Amino acid sequence: MKLKPSARDKRRYFITGASNAKVEAAILEYIGVLGLAKSAYMFVKTVKSAARGIPSQKGTGVPSSSGKTIGSCLVKSLNDVRAALAMAGIRIEKVSGTLKALGKM
Repeated sequence: MKLKPSARDKRRYFITGASNAKVEAAILEYIGVLGLAKSAYMFVKTVKSAARGIPSQKGTGVPSSSGKTIGSCLVKSLNDVRAALAMAGIRIEKVSGTLKALGKM
């Protein structure tokens, strides 16, 4: 059964240059296990950036850089997640309410 729009979580999507493991570790280190649970951080996907001038790994056709990670968290805890990532030196490139808007970057 579908939830009503008023009962759904209000989430924000963000894109970073770090891997999912680094993002989770940064959030866990800064706001702890309870903060990670309250933020409801969720890995969405990894976008492979095929930038010019970056050689691919041998025979795989995948660029040597891991690309960008898209994650999401609740609106209430977005400032905590931003602070956690900033303390770890991870830069958030863009925050949006929809995945479609992040794709336009």
